[in-house]
Amino acid sequence: MTVRLQQQPFDQGEEITAHAPSGGQAGAAVHFVGTMRDVNAGDDVVAMELEHYPGMTERELERVVDEAAARWQLLDTLVIHRYGEIHPGEPIVLVAVWSGHRSEAFEGARYIIDILKTKAPFWKKETLADGGQRWVEPHFGEGRPS
Repeated sequence: MTVRLQQQPFDQGEEITAHAPSGGQAGAAVHFVGTMRDVNAGDDVVAMELEHYPGMTERELERVVDEAAARWQLLDTLVIHRYGEIHPGEPIVLVAVWSGHRSEAFEGARYIIDILKTKAPFWKKETLADGGQRWVEPHFGEGRPS
């Protein structure tokens, strides 16, 4: 199980290939990549600054991954989450889950991404096309973790 926070963009294909379990145990793999949109709340967005607390954020993400592994039979998990300045079209987060069966992989991946979206300690400030800036309200409670 790997959790990594980084500023630089990542290549999802390279990351998944490098991390995928070897051998024949993994009968299923689910990969989710979240990218930055250029529109939010009806406004054009040109950049986003994603802030976090080093140490605390990693521990929370590791806790979520460990919780998913305890609930579903996951063989391995890779979570990469960016911070710093991000531009439209760039990847923000990668969640990759491997399991023996598709239902376990789908459920584990969905749980991880829903928790990341709703409860992970990140703060987002958007820069709008008109030059204005605004903090994005967190979407607590919108996910469907069960």
